[in-house]
Amino acid sequence: MAKGIKDRVAILGMGCTKFGERWDADADNLMVEAYQEAMADAGVDPSRIDAAWLSVAFDSVNIGPSGIPLATALRLPDIGVTKVENYCASGTESFRGAVYAVASGAADIALALGVEKLKDTGYGGLPTRTRGGKYDMIGAGGSAPGNFAQLASAYRAEHGVSKDDLKRAMAHVSVKSHANGAKNPKAHLQKAVDMDTVLNAPMIAEPLGLFDCCGVSDGAACAIVTTPEIARSLGKQDIVTIKALQIVSSNGWEAQGAGWTGSYFHTTRIAATRAYQEAGVAKPRDEISLMEVHDCFSITELVTMEDLHISKPGDGWKDVLDGFFDADGKVPCQIDGGLKCFGHPIGASGLRMIYENYLQLLGRAGPRQRATPPRLALSHNLGGMPSQNVAAISIVGLAGV
Repeated sequence: MAKGIKDRVAILGMGCTKFGERWDADADNLMVEAYQEAMADAGVDPSRIDAAWLSVAFDSVNIGPSGIPLATALRLPDIGVTKVENYCASGTESFRGAVYAVASGAADIALALGVEKLKDTGYGGLPTRTRGGKYDMIGAGGSAPGNFAQLASAYRAEHGVSKDDLKRAMAHVSVKSHANGAKNPKAHLQKAVDMDTVLNAPMIAEPLGLFDCCGVSDGAACAIVTTPEIARSLGKQDIVTIKALQIVSSNGWEAQGAGWTGSYFHTTRIAATRAYQEAGVAKPRDEISLMEVHDCFSITELVTMEDLHISKPGDGWKDVLDGFFDADGKVPCQIDGGLKCFGHPIGASGLRMIYENYLQLLGRAGPRQRATPPRLALSHNLGGMPSQNVAAISIVGLAGV
């Protein structure tokens, strides 16, 4: 039976660009920006990199069907570069490739980099007359806001939550993320908002208002991984290791009407259970001390709290309103602003989440740093729609924890 990769792989260095409308940079510039920070953090020569993975969810930057653009932009040392894509979970997919290469012994040092250049394409805007086109927000399966609005309606029905209570809880999610993003100089959105602003914002898809929806961004994030032994040999003292890494894809069960209520993410529940088993976590509500989750919409974050077994089924909205996930709460969530405010360059988002957890574990998160660094930090990356998706979960912590 597989035993997992707990503590077999360490993060040697990480980097992340500023997210936003990066008219000043093309995809190559963004890749280089994230890479340079990661390499400076890792403190190794590029010649030490044995393999690399590139994640891009949309071919909006003419990257094409291979990893060659990453190799040329970074002038990598004649190594294999693999391009991966897995919807919005693409960033964690590239991380998994690099981590598994090191865990298997196939590479001593490996690199994962995610990038997206979306603002130039107009992706995420209102549909054009070419409805359903590659960069429209509406496709054959409907719009993203529409699909996740159905998640909110199903959650209300399943748990008997009033419309007003759920709306207030979703608004709290957004207010929290904006407050956290205001402390993050790399965030796309850095302005706090109040409850009234969120509650009275224009409706996008009932009950999701403007501030319940994340936007899309340009940006890149990068991770360099190795073994704990190599990290120590390079002089690293506080070493962040991978405790668990799990990815689960829908197999069609949700869409077959075989018992799924539409009120939760089936894949996330399975991935979370497996990740906790791999990491040796028995009581996640007590043992996980920091989270970054896929808050493409405020309702997604709220439901995910339950799917991750942090909140009891039907109690996620109560925990949100009680401040359990606030920056000063028991288990802060989106302390960097999340997708909502840090931004969502789709191919980079999973790596960005790990980047924030990495900084927090090392006490390097600046104004948003937790007074007591977290013990175990979790990131949850989701791609697709509630009825068909891929869920990716990583848990990281200091070596020896």
